[in-house]
Amino acid sequence: MRAGAATWRAALADNAAMPRQNQQLHPHREPATPLDAATVLLLRDAPQPGGASALEVLMTRRSDKASFVPGAYVFPGGGIEPQDADPASHALADHRPAQDAARLTDAMAAIRESFEELGVLLARRADGSWADADDIAALERKPAPGTTFAAQCAARGLRLAADAVYQLAHWTGDRNLPKRFAVPFLVARMPAGQEPVADESEQFEPVWVRPADALARHEAGQFFMIFPTIRTLQRLAQFADVDAVLAAVAGEKPLWVSSPRSGLLGGKEARFMEHEPPYGELALVTPTGRSEHALDWQSETPVPLLRNVQRLTAPNPGVMTGPGTNSYLVGDPGTGYIAIDPGPADLAHLERLWRAAGGDIRMIACTHSHADHSPGAAPLQAMVVAHGRPKPPILGLPSAPTARAASQFTPDRALQNGELLALTGQAPEGRITHTLEVVHTPGHAANHLCLLLREDGLLFSGDHILNGSTTVIDPPDGNMADYLDSLDRLDALCAVHGVEFILPAHGYVLGEARAAIARLKAHRLAREAKVLAAMQALPEGSMDDWVRLAYDDVPPRMWPVAQRSLLAHVERIRMLEPGND
Repeated sequence: MRAGAATWRAALADNAAMPRQNQQLHPHREPATPLDAATVLLLRDAPQPGGASALEVLMTRRSDKASFVPGAYVFPGGGIEPQDADPASHALADHRPAQDAARLTDAMAAIRESFEELGVLLARRADGSWADADDIAALERKPAPGTTFAAQCAARGLRLAADAVYQLAHWTGDRNLPKRFAVPFLVARMPAGQEPVADESEQFEPVWVRPADALARHEAGQFFMIFPTIRTLQRLAQFADVDAVLAAVAGEKPLWVSSPRSGLLGGKEARFMEHEPPYGELALVTPTGRSEHALDWQSETPVPLLRNVQRLTAPNPGVMTGPGTNSYLVGDPGTGYIAIDPGPADLAHLERLWRAAGGDIRMIACTHSHADHSPGAAPLQAMVVAHGRPKPPILGLPSAPTARAASQFTPDRALQNGELLALTGQAPEGRITHTLEVVHTPGHAANHLCLLLREDGLLFSGDHILNGSTTVIDPPDGNMADYLDSLDRLDALCAVHGVEFILPAHGYVLGEARAAIARLKAHRLAREAKVLAAMQALPEGSMDDWVRLAYDDVPPRMWPVAQRSLLAHVERIRMLEPGND
């Protein structure tokens, strides 16, 4: 394995602690080892009517007989060959100081492949001018054995222009694919005076196309492309011209690095990148890349996340609840179950929760007292008792005097910070235990707590951390200073226990737990900076005035809700003012 590929592969590796292997839903299956390849996006500014220009990218159609994505429109490129990494070939190329041997190898492969497939030659003469049609005609696309592509160019007095090739992105194929590639996506300006000519063997029909047009044609079923190509074009469509693209990649770092994961939406396979909401859930449920996990939100049946963790989503979707409130069951038939956040007092939802546990609910834990989390606790408890099981205690923290009338809650027993809730029993593999550690996390609500499943490194975050939105901090029961302090506490906990996954009360499972917490805290502090700027700009302004400035990136219809968190930020800002410490 070349050093560059090893580096990227290490960056994509799962280094964090994972759930117990015996709790995974699927047997471990080692993904196919990615093969090293390189591709290049050749760009130009094409004149448009009226004197304007538009960014275009060169694409070509793969052979219908190709072993990989036959008939797809792609960027020129292919596998890394030994000649691309040969120091003797590297000596025949111009390169930037920041291009190490691995990056130079990528560029050499992309230059070679674009010539072999499309007759485009990124090479210069001794005077610095680009190779022209005569140079191209004098070269063999497939040199005779014993002659490298770079040596053939050198014999013509040409040096390969690796210095004109930059990294845009790096993709590694989804883990469920039988054939995977690790591919830097490179960019270069199309040499002036050259025209692409397909080899009519591997590639056909070279076409210059605007990214937005390629995407529209794909949606219409006229321009078949695969996921990395689509997502690259979506990003490329944001740039006005070639100069803008080259400026964005001048820092010698790819704009993104991704190894997508796949699941099922509407019964069809769908892929997602790391920043998209389903990615963390797919990493938890299908770590080695299976695509059987359904991502459609529904309230009728439990969704297994691990053998010892199920999610049932209450049928209460809305602006504040997203797809609905997630109730979780932790445990198994041998240990019984702990129900986390039974949700609203919806009897149909509670019956589904009870049935998913086989009626054996040993404890009911509420992360906090809000109306979409705790009201279902008492009727669920009664349901268990009515069917002849011991009464499961309702656990949590009582609502504070600051709680709203609709958020009153009194547990059977108040939980202590650091307390352990354990289920123990017999499993097919022997004695098994599931232990939840209680973590007091005020901020969203004064009585909010999170629960850490110690054996599997899973954090049940209630409303403290959500997927797809930020939680509302609503004073007086909500407190921004407490909220940020609780985020720090959770980050420290994740560091100690190697927690990789967060299971929120709304939305999919989050992966890369500490990174998610860091992003959330950064978002809150950035919002607070905008609130402070609004207060300074309008010192006599009202909350209505400040919300327009501080939440100008939020739809006005959401401003009444945003004002709650705005007030929380204002309170913290005033608390931090000199003389208030």
